[in-house]
Amino acid sequence: MKYIYQARTKQGQRRSGTVDASSMETALDLLQKHGLFVTVLKSTQSQKVWEKKLTFLEFVSRKDIVNFSRQLSIMFKSNVSLAESLETISNQERKQGFKEKIMKISREIKGGTSFSDALAGFPKLFSTFYVSMVKSGEASGTLADSLNYLADHLEREYNLRASVVGAMIYPALVVVVMSAVMIVMMVFVIPNLTGMLEETGQELPWVTKLVIFISEFLRTKGWVLIIAIPVLGFLFHFGAKTKQGSAFLDKNYLKIPIIGKFLKMVYLSTFAENLSTLIAGGLPIVQALEISGKVISNTTYQKVIKITRDEVEKGQNISSVLGRFPAIFPPMFCQMVSVGEKTGSLDKTLLNVVVFYQKEVDRAIKSLLSILEPLLIVFLGGAVAVIIAAVLLPMYQMTGSM
Repeated sequence: MKYIYQARTKQGQRRSGTVDASSMETALDLLQKHGLFVTVLKSTQSQKVWEKKLTFLEFVSRKDIVNFSRQLSIMFKSNVSLAESLETISNQERKQGFKEKIMKISREIKGGTSFSDALAGFPKLFSTFYVSMVKSGEASGTLADSLNYLADHLEREYNLRASVVGAMIYPALVVVVMSAVMIVMMVFVIPNLTGMLEETGQELPWVTKLVIFISEFLRTKGWVLIIAIPVLGFLFHFGAKTKQGSAFLDKNYLKIPIIGKFLKMVYLSTFAENLSTLIAGGLPIVQALEISGKVISNTTYQKVIKITRDEVEKGQNISSVLGRFPAIFPPMFCQMVSVGEKTGSLDKTLLNVVVFYQKEVDRAIKSLLSILEPLLIVFLGGAVAVIIAAVLLPMYQMTGSM
């Protein structure tokens, strides 16, 4: 197969042409052996539509980034060059889209681009946090350690998200299944009984009238809900994206009983985790605070962390500034930060905070599920009981009058 290439020599001169090779990787190896740094490499043969891999359907997960960082850290620590490490990882990668991106990063590094700048070209895969950690490692000569910090950090973050999402699957599944059952009963079962009940000519109980009304509405005007629910969902999503809407929602989410406390623990754990990783990676405190603030998804926390960054830049301690906001940064958190500042081991102290809050999050999830499951059962059971009562009460009245 022929490949068209564009490349540069070690002296920076441009070269272009074609090369015969069995695969793109082989073509790259051939060109590199001739001292060329490839910038563009394309096949001259156009694939048929059904032969092309739909790379846009491939989703690069957080777990993929964790594995990438871990493998790169191990190989780099083993004195394998960065470009060679990336090529090896790329050859092992099954997702074609991710594979091509890793190869592009490798080619850019061979062409003289720094690793952090090459990563910055893929902001959807590698966040500002990730790029900043790599840049710090490059500047301090501890890139392997920075990659190891990143792998540990991303793994802890992934596990936290997985535990939260996993805990919500069962309640969501129960709600979906029971809602489907209720809709089927209202649309197909109740209408068949309505005619029979109305033929009796007696006054129907209010519960029966209510159920018949809902059933009739779903059958005749259900399309209104089908249109209204997505529209309302879109409007809510759009409103939540605006500055005012986001600030309003984020502030009030924290006030919801039980849920608010749970969210605070997640945000505190995330903030401590990110700040600890960045400090351990060698970033200055002010820059670490700025990046950590952007990682938190709640605007209320973002504002406080921004204030903290500005005050620290003026010479204040982190703990003293956070202590002004006890509603979202509890005294225990501030005290732990204060101890870390005084002992000069803020990154390690923050990791202890992370461990504490992650355990609290696990307990909160179990506690929330222990409350949520019976509430769902009672609510859904009550809804089914109303439908059964709506059907049985008129029948009891009929038998009583006979």
